Amino acid sequence: MKKIKFLLFLILTNFAFGQNKLFLYDYKFIPDSTMRDELKHELMILNIQKDRSEFYSFERYASDSTQLAESKKGNMAMPFNKAMVNDRVVKYPNSNLINYITIMFWDQYIVKQDIDLKWHLENSFDTILGYKVQKATADFGGRKWTAWFTKEMPIQDGPYKFKNLPGLILKIEDHNKNHTFELKGIKSNTTEFNYPNVDNSKSYNLNYDQYVKKYKNFRKDPTADLVGKIPDQRDANGNFRTSTQIIKELHDQWMERLKKDNNIIEIDLLK
Repeated sequence: MKKIKFLLFLILTNFAFGQNKLFLYDYKFIPDSTMRDELKHELMILNIQKDRSEFYSFERYASDSTQLAESKKGNMAMPFNKAMVNDRVVKYPNSNLINYITIMFWDQYIVKQDIDLKWHLENSFDTILGYKVQKATADFGGRKWTAWFTKEMPIQDGPYKFKNLPGLILKIEDHNKNHTFELKGIKSNTTEFNYPNVDNSKSYNLNYDQYVKKYKNFRKDPTADLVGKIPDQRDANGNFRTSTQIIKELHDQWMERLKKDNNIIEIDLLK
């Protein structure tokens, strides 16, 4: 795992990201609460710019960049054949408003959300990557979180949707250690950044209440929006299947996948 992270970081340094700073975080999480030994890792990027910050998966960015580059050549490229964090968060200075960009099935949703975290600063200090950090706690998404931030980097930002502490968040985790973000490296940048727009899915703008309703309905019936959109067809072996059969097969596959995805960051969405 360490060798893989180092290799990806070397690759990362050759990509053109935005101006100012890139912060590389190791995201550790347990997708299925019934299988706590199956800890997952993902490299995440906090890309700080003058007018915004963007938080996203490095591998998802690499996949989307490859698809976009190939499409410009008139070629079709498939996403990397592995599970990746699809969510992206765009935050703005001096504002509680964020854009949360996520995918359900194959549609993209841009969710406007107002987040005002009530941080409690504690008289507890430590050191991370040579930076003096202070402890802070807050409740968010149905979980209790502990953050370690440094005033040595006066950037009021951090991984995922976390921000508005008097310094950059270097580490944050929920009290049960289901989700942990920890800074592993920093890189300066001078290149203007725009996240690659692959444009291979429909995009919808929602407010947060609309998103919550959509997400909960998706968890109950992930293929509801496919009814009437998939025609009867033959598979690669020439076997005929009706639209109903195809959708049922997809439904069963997704319900099994969602059953194992029961430990999401904002756990209150599952209530």
